[in-house]
Amino acid sequence: MTNTMNAFEGWKQQLWFIAELMIISAALSYLIKYGGAYLPLSGTSSQALFIVLLPTVVMAIALYLRYLFHKSKR
Repeated sequence: MTNTMNAFEGWKQQLWFIAELMIISAALSYLIKYGGAYLPLSGTSSQALFIVLLPTVVMAIALYLRYLFHKSKR
């Protein structure tokens, strides 16, 4: 019975994580759609490239820091 409860708790945590991601994604989409028009950005290609590459660079840095943290923990 405890194994079933542990498995259920794991699924519950995963579903909550997915729900959080969806809520945050919806909020960001709303902000971009309705708040983006108020940002004074000129449409240059360098700004577009920066905006497109920024999430990838941030994720790469976060994953590298996570790797370093777990490597030093061993």
